[in-house]
Parts: sequence; C-alpha cells; structure tokens
Amino acid sequence: MPFAQGVNAESQFVPEPMIRFGTPAARRIIAATVLGSGIAFLDGTIVNVALPTIGDDLGTSLGGLQWIANAYLVTLSALLLLGGSLGDRLGRRRMFVLGLAGFTVASLLCGAAPNTGALIAARAVQGVAGALLVPGSLSIIAATFHPDDRAQAIGAWSGLAGVTTSIGPFLGGWLIDSVSWRLIFFVNAPLAAVAIFLAVRHVPETRAAVRGPMDVVGAALATLTLAAASYAAIEHTGVRSAVAAGVAVVGLLAFVLVERTVASPMLPLDIFRSAQFTGANLVTLAVYAGFGAAMFLVVLRLQASLGYSALEAGAAFVPFTLLLLVLSRAAGQLAQRVGARLPMTAGPLVTAAGLLLLGRVGPGSTYLDGVLPGVVVIGLGMALTVAPLTAAVLAGAKAELTGVASGVNNAVARLGGLLAVAAIPAIAGISADLPIATSLDRGFARALSVAAAITAAGGLLAVLLVRRTADVRPVTHATVLHACDHSAQAVEDRAP
Repeated sequence: MPFAQGVNAESQFVPEPMIRFGTPAARRIIAATVLGSGIAFLDGTIVNVALPTIGDDLGTSLGGLQWIANAYLVTLSALLLLGGSLGDRLGRRRMFVLGLAGFTVASLLCGAAPNTGALIAARAVQGVAGALLVPGSLSIIAATFHPDDRAQAIGAWSGLAGVTTSIGPFLGGWLIDSVSWRLIFFVNAPLAAVAIFLAVRHVPETRAAVRGPMDVVGAALATLTLAAASYAAIEHTGVRSAVAAGVAVVGLLAFVLVERTVASPMLPLDIFRSAQFTGANLVTLAVYAGFGAAMFLVVLRLQASLGYSALEAGAAFVPFTLLLLVLSRAAGQLAQRVGARLPMTAGPLVTAAGLLLLGRVGPGSTYLDGVLPGVVVIGLGMALTVAPLTAAVLAGAKAELTGVASGVNNAVARLGGLLAVAAIPAIAGISADLPIATSLDRGFARALSVAAAITAAGGLLAVLLVRRTADVRPVTHATVLHACDHSAQAVEDRAP
C-alpha cells in the first residue's frame, strides 16, 4: 500500500516502493535527501577554497592543510560501505538522520576549533558522519519511489545536487571574504536542522533483509590503514613516517585476511574477479588521484601566489562545473553507443592535458590566458570520463553486487584523492617547511606534471583492462563527488 502523502512515517516500513514522482510526498522526500547530501557536497567544495585562509589564521603549515583535507577523506572513504550497510540493516532514514546530526556537531566543532589539531580531529568526525549520510540520501530514493518513477526522482536528485555543488565555491568564498572561514562550518547547522525535520516528518523508514554480523573489524582496519598511509605520505621522511608506512602495510594485509574469512565482509573480495570491474576501479583511482591533488594545489596557487580572494578562486572553476553538468548525459549516451573504452581512454588524456596547462599558472598569469584554458580542458576531459566510468564499474559487477560496486567505486575515488594530496606535494619537492607561496614557486609545475602523468595512466589502463564494447547504461552523475548508492537499484534503474 502506498504511503499517504505527507504522512509521518516514524515507524512505518515500505515492503515495496510506491511513492509517485510529482506528488507532495515525493517533493518532500527529494527535498530532504537533496538538502542532506548537499551539506556534504557543499563542505567538500567550500573547505578546499578556505584552506589558504585557514592556514593564515591558524598558522597552519602545508602539511597541516593536507591533513585538514585528508582527515575527512580518511574516515569517509574507510566507512562508506559500512555506513551503507548500517542503513540497510538498521533503517536508511535512521542512519541518514543520525549522519546529519553527527555532521552538524562535527561542523560546529570545526567552526570553533582553536588550533589546527582540533580542526583536523573535527574533520575526521565529519567523515564518520558523512559515511552515514552520503549512502543514505540516494538509497532512500531507491527504496521509496515507485520503479516507474525512480529514474525521474534520481534525475531530480542529481540535478539539484549538481546545483548545490556548483554554488559551493561562491557561497564559501563570499562567507570567507565577508565574515570568516569559521562560518562555512557553522552554516551547516541550520541547513541540517531543516533536513532532519523533513526526514523525520516526511521520509518513510525502510530497511533491507540483511543477515550476518557487522564487519566492525574490517572497518577499523580500513580506517587505520588509510590514516597510516596518509601520515607516511605527508611526513615522507623520518622514523615516524617509516613506522606509519609499516603500519599501513600490515593493516592492509590484515584487512584482506579479515575480508576473506569474516562471515559478512564489508568488502566481498570476489567482486574483484571481474577484470573489467578491477580495471575500471584502477582507472578511477588514477584519474581522481591526479585530479584531486591538482585541485588542492591549484586553489592554493591562485590565492597564495596570484592574490586571488577566496570568492575569486572558487569562481575560477565555474566553467568546469558547467561543462560537467551539461555534457555528462551526452558522454553517457556515447558510452552506450560505442562502449566504455573509448571515452574512458580519451577523457583522462584530455584531463591530463588540462592539468599540464594549469601547471603553467604562476605569478603574473591572468585568468583568461593562464587559468581558463586549463579549467575548460579539464572540464571537457572529466565530463567525457565520469559517466562512462561509473557505468563500466556497474557493468563489471554481478547484478546482485551492484550496490557494493557503486560503494567501492565511490570509496576508491576518494581514496585516490586523499593519497595523492598526501604524496604528490612531497614527490614534487613542495616543502612544508617553507612559506606556501615560496614552496609552490619551487614545485607547483612539477606537481601538476606528476598529477597529469597519473591521470593519463588512467587512460592507458582503460585501453588495457576495459572491454571495447562494455554493456553500459548511460549512468550520469551531476557532480564529481558522485554519491554512493549502497542499495544500488537506483543507479541500475536510471533512465537514459
């Protein structure tokens, strides 16, 4: 029986999704999920723009800025699959609301942080909450909307999420320049309060019939491994760095062992038996590693070396966002016609060319001749890459594992970014011991070249490991931070 429109579904469960698109109930569900996930998406774009200002205010070194970015990604990447599983078991709305509440508390702690260490710790807590919030938003739509309307609902979610992400740099830049960087965290509180109200009042509770114990040990080992690997890469020299690298290796081996032997693994390793699935995720790792490190460094370059304000630095990437929004659907349709290999090969190579163009940006560069060409080329390359890549990942997994496949791919994308942000500056000789502008003058072009090489390697991996005519559907994502749908049916049912 369908839910009554506007019903308070505090303890009600949906055996079959029956909400119809266009009804008041549907609009409230979409509003709650878009607002909730939008908080996480906004945070990702705003914080990157705020890093130079945070560094100046708190006296943070480059290494500290790397940790401010990575602390969130470590816990989020490690716990995404576990968060989706908790939603399936304990209730998707319940975990969504809990994630919103936790994200709000962590955001307030971030905004009130008296020093760099406190901010890093609060960012890690944000990642834990995000691991509950991000999978829940899209899986709620998948579990509540009628199958005939699910594609429309997810299309609306994607478009609105894209708008949310695109306004992040503007909103963040304005708040940073006009008031304080602390406000970018405090603003999450009223937004989350509205999302929580809508979710509790109007979103029906759903859960899946999942058996077996939770893989808590696997989640703990994944978090330990990623944190240790990040520390080793950021510090990159000395005894502590060597010890952290050893802990990361041991943690990884222990994680694999646990996932092979535990009754209900967080990450079923059998999924990697598919060469296409493994290959597509290796492409994801390479592309998002190069792209993530470049975006981290370019924002610093614009503000520390070229004197851009936070608002100007955020606005510099508007063409990239617009290209991704406009061209993603066409790229998905192209992949459906010619297979995933061609766009997944060309896209990373085009993106790498854009990164090389941005590597020329330095003191004296203007926006039109220095920054814009690289931003446009990167936008074209990523638009060509993202939708076919996601579709190839799903096509490489068995139907019953598409939820896990989507979650794994999302986690791999974030993993690539956090490891590259940790490692590439050190590889390029960007030293945390020097002022940021001076250090970037010495190593920025080299770092962007390394990022471009890693991204281009993703295209070569696609040639070797992705089938020429993969059975892909035009799955598109309105943002680079494509959401993890742990229940998966949402992505599978999306219409062209």
